[in-house]
Amino acid sequence: MIATNRWLCRSAAATALASALCHAAWAGPLDYGERFVDVPAARDQLPPPRSPTPVGAKAVAAAADPVPRLPPGNARDEPAAIPGRAGAPALLQLAQAAPGTATDLPKIESATGDGLKLGGFYQGTFAYTYSDPVHWSRMVQRFQGTAEGRIGERVKYKLGARVDIDPLYYYSNFYLPDVEKNQRFSAVWGENYIDFEAAGWDFRIGAQNIVWGEVVGLFFADVVSARDTRDFLLPSFDIIRIPQWAVRAEYFKGDSHIEFIWIPVPTFDRIGKPGADFYPAPLPSPTSQSVASLFANPDRPSRSLSNSNYGVRANTLVGGWDVAAFYYRSYNAAPTFYRLPTGNAAQPFVFQPLYDRIWQTGGTVTKDFDSFVLRGEAVYTYGQDFATTDPTAPRGVVRRNTLDYIASVEIPLDRINGRLNVQAFQRLYFAGSADAVALDSGTWGGSVLVAGKVTPTVEPQILWIQTVGGGGGLIRPRVNWYPFRNASVGFGFDIFTGPTDGLFGRYNNRDRVYTELRYDF
Repeated sequence: MIATNRWLCRSAAATALASALCHAAWAGPLDYGERFVDVPAARDQLPPPRSPTPVGAKAVAAAADPVPRLPPGNARDEPAAIPGRAGAPALLQLAQAAPGTATDLPKIESATGDGLKLGGFYQGTFAYTYSDPVHWSRMVQRFQGTAEGRIGERVKYKLGARVDIDPLYYYSNFYLPDVEKNQRFSAVWGENYIDFEAAGWDFRIGAQNIVWGEVVGLFFADVVSARDTRDFLLPSFDIIRIPQWAVRAEYFKGDSHIEFIWIPVPTFDRIGKPGADFYPAPLPSPTSQSVASLFANPDRPSRSLSNSNYGVRANTLVGGWDVAAFYYRSYNAAPTFYRLPTGNAAQPFVFQPLYDRIWQTGGTVTKDFDSFVLRGEAVYTYGQDFATTDPTAPRGVVRRNTLDYIASVEIPLDRINGRLNVQAFQRLYFAGSADAVALDSGTWGGSVLVAGKVTPTVEPQILWIQTVGGGGGLIRPRVNWYPFRNASVGFGFDIFTGPTDGLFGRYNNRDRVYTELRYDF
């Protein structure tokens, strides 16, 4: 029982750690591919105008986007920052950028009325987990619709929603009942906001993606977004992101830009239920009801103005370098798993997901050197708790301040109409040792993505994310086929490696093969 409790502590902690890193400043599991294209949705949609473009933007576009970009309002390849959240390095987000489902050709949006644009997509994902125990793990069908238009001459709007249906969780007896109920059906709001200008400022009010990161495919400086992590970081960013209901004000002058955000009622990550394939704390068996009962439902902060999130970000061009700095005060969108007493002798404690009040400050930098693009991000997080293996720690957590940083080089491969991306990242712990943190994210890590086309419609790619020192790794080979305009078919593998207390290794019996179909309309 002692060994089991220790495993649970490490697992729960790892979960929190993984979450935290993803949000705070680490390169997390990526999904390179379509998602690797650098198209910040929060800036590429309806006005307000985007922040200043660095000199040499042509080279930047070539490196980050070797195929035509999707039109405004359909940006699906957003730069993800990989800040660490309640306990998992941003590495988790890294896997996001690779195997993409991006449509190879620009999407044709239907227009009606006075500038009204209608769009959306269908996506079907079928996954089979071939690690023991073998089982079908995904048959999800997604349908999303969006509408963009204007009200008069000064107000623009966007509306969006998505429905996810997974027939597998209606008839499969493999998962626990709570998992089946949680993953069989979801109705998800998308970006729903209005844009307008007043007194020289651009305002956006409503549910929106706020993307502060510059690194391609990772969540480091992307400290604002909430995410749906029920499939870890394997889906594309447009699936993972959960918009925040926010008020954003932006001001542009010359090559400089500043923005203020206020989130009166924060949105938090969706982590699923104990026993799910990618629950932050994997169970010894997906059918272990007795173990699953040790994990309580997340306890979110009350909805009061005192619990609001708020922040500021400014950027400018200096000698061709696009430099930005930010400060963000918030509840971490990812939970930390606390070990709390129950007063019940039969079950003396539970792991309770709670949300830490933190502040984060950091910066990003981008420079186009014509033949390659250099990006960097760094985020310092204060006030974050992490699950621990120390049995004497109060409530089963330790507080550590962290610094997460990443450097990225993107090189276009013109001969194969592709790209090479190489990244290195690290998390540093302050106010205590990293040894006490249950989830091992390694001492440092790196990633390599290679993607290119063997024919105009066939694009193989591979992403490898690896940590050194215990966190494990993720390997994602994939082939994309674009049979006709706005359609894509993907086939690939998700392979996890490393020890069971590692950031990636905790899922080393979740290796799967999958196919993904997508049509944008």
